[in-house]
Amino acid sequence: MKDIVKRGVVASIALIQVNPVNGFHVPAGAIPTVGNGMGIRTMNRHDGRSIAASPFTRKAGLRMAVEGDFDPDAISKSVAAVEAGSLKARLRAIYKFSRPHTIRGTILASFAGTIRALIDTPGAIAGANWSLMLPRASVGMIALLLGNAFIVGINQIYDKGIDELNKPFLPVASGEMSTKFAWATVLGCGTIGPAIVYKFFPFLLFKLYMLGWLLGAVYSVPPIRTKRNPIAAGLTIATVRGFLLNFGVYYAVKDAIGATFSWSPKVSFIARFMTIFATVIAVTKDLPDIEGDKAYNIETFATKIGVAKIAKGASACLLLNYVHAVATAILSPAKTFNMIPMVGGHIALASLLFARYTQLEPESIPSIKKYYKFIWDNFYLEYFLYTLI
Repeated sequence: MKDIVKRGVVASIALIQVNPVNGFHVPAGAIPTVGNGMGIRTMNRHDGRSIAASPFTRKAGLRMAVEGDFDPDAISKSVAAVEAGSLKARLRAIYKFSRPHTIRGTILASFAGTIRALIDTPGAIAGANWSLMLPRASVGMIALLLGNAFIVGINQIYDKGIDELNKPFLPVASGEMSTKFAWATVLGCGTIGPAIVYKFFPFLLFKLYMLGWLLGAVYSVPPIRTKRNPIAAGLTIATVRGFLLNFGVYYAVKDAIGATFSWSPKVSFIARFMTIFATVIAVTKDLPDIEGDKAYNIETFATKIGVAKIAKGASACLLLNYVHAVATAILSPAKTFNMIPMVGGHIALASLLFARYTQLEPESIPSIKKYYKFIWDNFYLEYFLYTLI
């Protein structure tokens, strides 16, 4: 018990913001005063004054300690690095601010869409002007990553209070990055990204990019804040990550190599498949956040229906999606798809998903996080299959 209290105290120290240094808030590095049992009442700053730890910060620190998600040594090193004005520490905060797991999804979608478009265009790989294509592809990737950072960044700004409970490791919630600096980063990404697309790509892609930009913004920004409605939130994420991203990348590559765009069965399949998959992600992403969402009256399927039922429904939906993939391959004309990856690959992923679901403990946050992470792992693997089917 003493060890748990100690780790909770350290967590709370690391999460309290005190002084801004070059846009970043420096966590307090003083000795805490522990109240009755597990409660942390005040924290003494180096100048002798006391500040109160918020109830959400206390709860987050202690919850992380109990569940073993928290490494006090790592936090201490991070605090020391930020206090010293370390450039590496600031870059690490920006990296965390970009939500790396979403960045990986965007990068994989871009690579898979590019490969798919080149394979679908006879002679494209041999005849492409790579000296022109590669710089344009790099610029396009930068625009996508900036758009991604804009959407996840603005969400962290408006969800700061919720994240102090649900995701206290995020830089805005922890105080590692100030709200002012976060706004500067978001506005920079939200301006440069559209400018790049407008300058280097067809106007249709610019309009699609701005549609994703707008949907991503209203997801978090009041008064619309579509994340408060589970159906609107699901449709938003499904549209942006399921359709706009996959169609946009494929169209951009076709345009870059001078080929006429046409829907291929494989592109149609991935657009359908990933739209459904992104919808599931939109619903399951709220599972680990159920405590904070309840505290802030954020209505999600998880808060209304419960973790167990949502996980069961999401798993069933994904399994049906894999059945749809197998059926698409079998019912399509011969040689439309490569059968081994299309059928065998999706059966393998479905089996792994079912196995992970059977291991889920709905009352355990670590178990829920593992389940949610596995859904993202299957999401990544789908793009690998996309290049082979």
